Amino acid sequence: MSEPFSVRVTVRGYETDVQGHLNQAVYLNYAEHARWSLLKAAGVSQARLVGRGVGPVALETNIRYRRELLAGDEVDVTCAFEWGEGKTFRIRQTITKADGTVAAEVTAVGGIMNLEERKLVADPREVFKELTTDPALFGL
Repeated sequence: MSEPFSVRVTVRGYETDVQGHLNQAVYLNYAEHARWSLLKAAGVSQARLVGRGVGPVALETNIRYRRELLAGDEVDVTCAFEWGEGKTFRIRQTITKADGTVAAEVTAVGGIMNLEERKLVADPREVFKELTTDPALFGL
């Protein structure tokens, strides 16, 4: 299995809370940034999604905070898709400090919504296969 997709992010001072560590909600922003960066790297733009009449939806997100992050820390945010049967898929992400310390683990369940019907498509893998220029980034 290849390494998961990864993007580097630097913690900005305005993202920290009164204790000086990264605000808990910003971890979600980092995870979302990595997901959209993967889509872009795979050739899947928002315009292509809308043109196909679909859009990604988050159904569940869980964050396990492991170590604090401080302003100036550089982190790598990974993104790996896991496919099962049915309308949903799982995305596993790890936020890792430059020294290798895992700061957080994010697990999300998502789907692809048909924007006209407002329902999940039956097989999201097929949508990604159709839209991507690099299916391997989605583990396909």
